[in-house]
Amino acid sequence: MQYRFVGVAGFILVCWPSQHKYLKLGVKSLPEWRSRTEGLMLKRLLLATFATAVAVGIGYADQPTTKVVIPVKNTAPTSGKQMYISYCAPCHGVDGRGNGPVATSLKREPSDLTVLSRKNHGKFPDTHIVAVLQFGTDVPSHGTAQMPVWGPILGKMNQSSPQQRILRISNLSRYLESMQER
Repeated sequence: MQYRFVGVAGFILVCWPSQHKYLKLGVKSLPEWRSRTEGLMLKRLLLATFATAVAVGIGYADQPTTKVVIPVKNTAPTSGKQMYISYCAPCHGVDGRGNGPVATSLKREPSDLTVLSRKNHGKFPDTHIVAVLQFGTDVPSHGTAQMPVWGPILGKMNQSSPQQRILRISNLSRYLESMQER
């Protein structure tokens, strides 16, 4: 093969080892071959993007759309057990082990409330429990933090006595402490 300089594009056209390959494909020039290659790359990129979008869409659509609704009945603010059975047992179970009747519809198994002390080095985490009841938790049960924030709900039960919210949360926390494994 003879090498001669005819400008950059001409040099590539004349001396590039793969020039015979694209000439056999019926392409008359390097820019035309390059545009075909770029077109194929763009098609592949669009196909990969579309496949990814479909996969993400299928994954999102696979999430359950049912929402767990726990009816809130007005209970005695002095009975932690009655509040637990009414508000917490549907998810956490009557025994507190996370096996309530609606637990199977949750994405993540509810916490076992009988081992809170064991997980906290033998001391019941009362301030943490009060904070979770008042402000909620960051632990996702349904994909987002959907454990009800009981503080505002319990406070609305008797708006003439705002201290009842604190009394309810305190008694519920004490009841949870009584459920701890020994």
